[in-house]
Amino acid sequence: MSNPLSDRINNLATSQTLAMAALARELKAQGKDIISLSLGEPDFNTPDFIKEAAKKAIDENYSTYSPVDGYQDLKEAICRKFKRDNGLDYTPSQIVVSTGAKQSLYNIAQVMLNDGDEVILPAPYWVSYFEIVKLSGGVPVEVPTSVDTDFKITPEQLEAAITPKTKMMWFSSPCNPSGSVYSREELTALAKVLEKHPNIYVVADEIYEHINFSGTFCSIGSIPGMLEKTITVNGVAKAFAMTGYRIGYIGAPEFIAKACTKIQGQVTSGANSVAQRATITAVDADPSVLNHMVQAFHSRRDLVVGLLKEIPGVKINVPEGAFYVFPDVSSFFGKTLKGTEIKDANDVSMYLLAEACVATVTGDAFGNPNCIRFSYATSDELLKEALRRIKEALSFSEVTA
Repeated sequence: MSNPLSDRINNLATSQTLAMAALARELKAQGKDIISLSLGEPDFNTPDFIKEAAKKAIDENYSTYSPVDGYQDLKEAICRKFKRDNGLDYTPSQIVVSTGAKQSLYNIAQVMLNDGDEVILPAPYWVSYFEIVKLSGGVPVEVPTSVDTDFKITPEQLEAAITPKTKMMWFSSPCNPSGSVYSREELTALAKVLEKHPNIYVVADEIYEHINFSGTFCSIGSIPGMLEKTITVNGVAKAFAMTGYRIGYIGAPEFIAKACTKIQGQVTSGANSVAQRATITAVDADPSVLNHMVQAFHSRRDLVVGLLKEIPGVKINVPEGAFYVFPDVSSFFGKTLKGTEIKDANDVSMYLLAEACVATVTGDAFGNPNCIRFSYATSDELLKEALRRIKEALSFSEVTA
């Protein structure tokens, strides 16, 4: 019998982060002592003041369909947040609330891309960008970076990647998976290139903005001339430990916001009503309420980077945000580790799962075949044990060429 599934789904790759997390859970269920560092999920609970807002919403019977693009007072709160934290002037008609930032990104791709339109993706990029663009008929154009450049694209690279078919550029800052944070000066230099190409739109994924150790944060939309060609994507999952609430949102030129509302109306309609009410409380809160989480992530970053630097053959930058490290492990390619032949980053990731019982994600999934990603959103004790196991597994005393 022929495959009855569509070419669309047959050509769609499985999310490698979710696949590795599922494999780790399966091995745990078999009784193996797996330390899973594959998923990007804070290990904190949602703050109590936000949970109280959710309970209040239930008591107030927010149990009916919500407006497709989000409650008006939530959109007003998001506008206040954009102004306060990002220097971005949006009106409620430019805001669309969705079921997670992933849906926000999918909406954007669906309403902006025609078949053959090119989307520049500075690599490494978040795992779903490539497949969302491809699923929407676009052509992902990867622009490689490396640990030596802090995984950031240069203006020269951006200019060289632009063709008559270029429609958009998508990037995240702080970056998942590298943790890199673009400075205002770096974003201004990229904006100068984009000024020469008025038909190119930018998707700025800022979901990790508050988990930032650099001391400053700049939205590319705040740079003169960029607001009208930038779609700013954000949400409450990461900073507020609200991954299960599934609320993301965009600020965008009004015609794009209306188009995203149109497609959302045919696909999911409005996001969860109770979660939206809780999100009002979250985005209205002073970001200082997150300091304890940010400080914990900062401390863990220092711990993990320090331990990784002790492992011969591992090359690491110092990430300035998010809660990931993205070490270059290419020095192990072509070698045999404890009887296992290592050809690429996927082999390293699978070897560490088998030998060290530590779940990571191959850099191939993020557009960088020399690296692996793991999350440090877990306890110091587990991180120390995971790095001890990784160091032992990658020991050069057991390596043969």
